[in-house]
Amino acid sequence: MSDNNIPAKPWSGRFNEPTDAFVEAFTASVDFDRRLYRYDIQGSIAHATMLARAGILSAAERDEIISGLEAVCEQIEHGEFQWSVALEDVHMNIESALTQRIGNTGKKLHTGRSRNDQVATDIRLYMRDEIEIIRAEILRLQQALLDIAEREADTVMPGFTHLQTAQPVTFGHHMMAWFEMLQRDRERLADCNKRVNIMPLGAAALAGTTYPIDRHYTAELLGFERPAENSLDAVSDRDFAIEFSAAASLIMMHLSRFSEELVIWSSAQFGFIELSDSFCTGSSIMPQKKNPDVPELVRGKTGRIFGHLISLLTLMKGQPLAYNKDNQEDKEPLFDTIDNLKGCLKVFADMIPAIACRHDNMRHAAMQGFATATDLADYLVCKGTPFRDAHEVVGKAVAFCIEKDKDLSACTLAELQQFSSDIGQDVFEVLTLEGSVAARDHIGGTAPGQVRQAIVRARQSIASGE
Repeated sequence: MSDNNIPAKPWSGRFNEPTDAFVEAFTASVDFDRRLYRYDIQGSIAHATMLARAGILSAAERDEIISGLEAVCEQIEHGEFQWSVALEDVHMNIESALTQRIGNTGKKLHTGRSRNDQVATDIRLYMRDEIEIIRAEILRLQQALLDIAEREADTVMPGFTHLQTAQPVTFGHHMMAWFEMLQRDRERLADCNKRVNIMPLGAAALAGTTYPIDRHYTAELLGFERPAENSLDAVSDRDFAIEFSAAASLIMMHLSRFSEELVIWSSAQFGFIELSDSFCTGSSIMPQKKNPDVPELVRGKTGRIFGHLISLLTLMKGQPLAYNKDNQEDKEPLFDTIDNLKGCLKVFADMIPAIACRHDNMRHAAMQGFATATDLADYLVCKGTPFRDAHEVVGKAVAFCIEKDKDLSACTLAELQQFSSDIGQDVFEVLTLEGSVAARDHIGGTAPGQVRQAIVRARQSIASGE
């Protein structure tokens, strides 16, 4: 500390004038990067351990530094730490506190490293943990989907293309479609973590260091797969954060599509499902309202996450090698992406098990819009009619039904036979909703038996750690 109790800058030796007060606040990052404190201390402990092994620190100095860092960590976690904007960031706040606690030995900690490789290491350590937390939340949501898919494997609903009734499907089959999307999301994050798990520490400011450091040993201590190969790239690379943000955007896109369906399905016009009161709100003026606020808000947050991805891409697009102050702007969009993604996944994983299906409404809707028209065409093909001819026959039958305001299944045999003499009494077996879904009895199909087999395979995949 200086005489006026303002902490000295780590780089103050080069400057003759103090930093302007506004500039000091404007350039500081401690208000948001303090969340990295645990990883900063973890990295510093590993760095000190390596320095001692390399003979740069004595064993006693190493132990004193580690003990001091652990004390600082405890102080932070108990809410007793005084963060200083004058010290700019989480790194210098912790180092300054360490030096105040143990004296000159604390000043030796930064030997052989820079804040450039230090912050890059901290972010990777932080992201490595957060990705696993996010993957666990995705898995919890997937398990909820498997449970509801199993419960509703026989529940018939209309399947849509262009939001128009297309063919009958089962609600369980629809839930398994969301499972598959989330499976890809979870796999993407696991793959992303491979590139997160590379250690920049030891790259120093940009060119490496003259000290005889052992980067492989430090990487081993911190659980990194390996140290980064190039010092310039190590301190300036933010590809891993952009890649994560892209994966996060895909997850949010999926959740947004899911939200859209939940909003539609819970509306009075559809009435397919009932969301739990715990995940809805009312209106301040209309007493009858039950608003699906949770899926609506998740849908809204998607644009926020997309914006963070574009922000990071734009941040990096014009930077020369190596580190630039621009990179201070990587943390807030990254942190906000992580926080909101975790929140959206958590609320979805909590909400899905409480969905109640309104089976009669689903079935009634599936009876509308000639959902079994394709089944009639397939029936005619099996009787020897070329598919294009069968398509025309069924089109005419549908036009007749529209005129008479009835479904295909409600037609008499005589009415159907006026369009094709190949139609027999057995046609009514394929015009039922149950017959339609049961006929799609192949892997990936909507038949209830296939849905249950897909659930078994999914549970086995999860149990094996895939």
